[in-house]
Amino acid sequence: MYQNFTFYNPVRVLFGAGQLSHLHEQTLPGKKALIVTSNGSSVKKYGYLASLEAELDKAGVFHALFDQIRPNPTDINVTDGATAVKANGCDFVIALGGGSVMDCAKCIALMAANPGNIWDYSLSARGGKKNALYPAIPIVCITTSAGTASEVDIASVITNDRTQEKTGIFFPSMFPTLSIVDSDLMMSVPPRLTAYQGMDAFFHASETVVNKNVHPMAEMFALKTIELVARYLPRAVKDGSDKEARAYMALANTFAGYYMMCTSAHTMEHVMGSFHDDLVHGAGLIEIAHAYYDFFAERKAAEEPMKKMARAMGVENPASGKDFIAALDKLISDVGCADLAMSREGITREELKSYPAKVHEVLGGDITADPLPLSDADYLAIFEAAYK
Repeated sequence: MYQNFTFYNPVRVLFGAGQLSHLHEQTLPGKKALIVTSNGSSVKKYGYLASLEAELDKAGVFHALFDQIRPNPTDINVTDGATAVKANGCDFVIALGGGSVMDCAKCIALMAANPGNIWDYSLSARGGKKNALYPAIPIVCITTSAGTASEVDIASVITNDRTQEKTGIFFPSMFPTLSIVDSDLMMSVPPRLTAYQGMDAFFHASETVVNKNVHPMAEMFALKTIELVARYLPRAVKDGSDKEARAYMALANTFAGYYMMCTSAHTMEHVMGSFHDDLVHGAGLIEIAHAYYDFFAERKAAEEPMKKMARAMGVENPASGKDFIAALDKLISDVGCADLAMSREGITREELKSYPAKVHEVLGGDITADPLPLSDADYLAIFEAAYK
């Protein structure tokens, strides 16, 4: 096992049900915040935005609202948000929402301090590949979902509709200074989205375990995440008011984010999403999961890692990687996602042929870190095996 690693996480995390009500007690990193939320209605409907605004008022912090973030945030969202920071005289940003909102807020904070367009800093095929001249302005994250773990890392995923690319943006200054993980804010997530988000956290962990560069720190967080998701995600999907299940899913999500080592599975899904921007990330990951992991199980390329994951999922004495595949299939069924199909997303079998080349252009995970190196023919075989 690869033993050398670096662990650095400067994010102050307030974890637990009801923690949003303690925000006003914290030392916030500025005098006026741009609250960044989605273009949906949930944070307003369920009172989360009002609660945040009340906390800021108690803290004596001024605030403005930017509620334009779409489900797969774009470079245009980032530009508009950075403009709002400057127009409103804000000196930090607060993300209130799920992964898309937090990812976009991080990039807004970066672009509030740097010239040009966010794509100038993208490492994608058509990105500018520049280093940011200045650190992002401070970021506070308040997550309303258990899936991406964006509240504890520097990563963000942004879409460029013009180039059909998704890219990862990663700069150390994009670590939030403060994050609140309050499972009470996740109680309103509907069953299907609960499943998609929870399985995203699961795949962050499962990709970490099969990653050829995995090490003890990463594996520790990942296996605990897998154990918690397998035990509590079916409960959270079945009954969204199950406070214990919601709390443990919040914990699983955060654990996965502390040391995330994604492989090409995440990149493959980002390829799908770059062509179909309405595709929910977690749903796409579920759709390719069996085919992706079974590719390696068939070749006995990750036997020990897969047996570790099977044990974490409650399988006694797993004999091979196929036991993990069976446990994975059962979990997907138990969270009501066995019926997912690429064809229902508008993906055609014919377009799969264009996907392998895109794997080398669209960023998501480390395509060199799979248990076996994958060729373009292998990527196509996995996409085709997953298609239904």
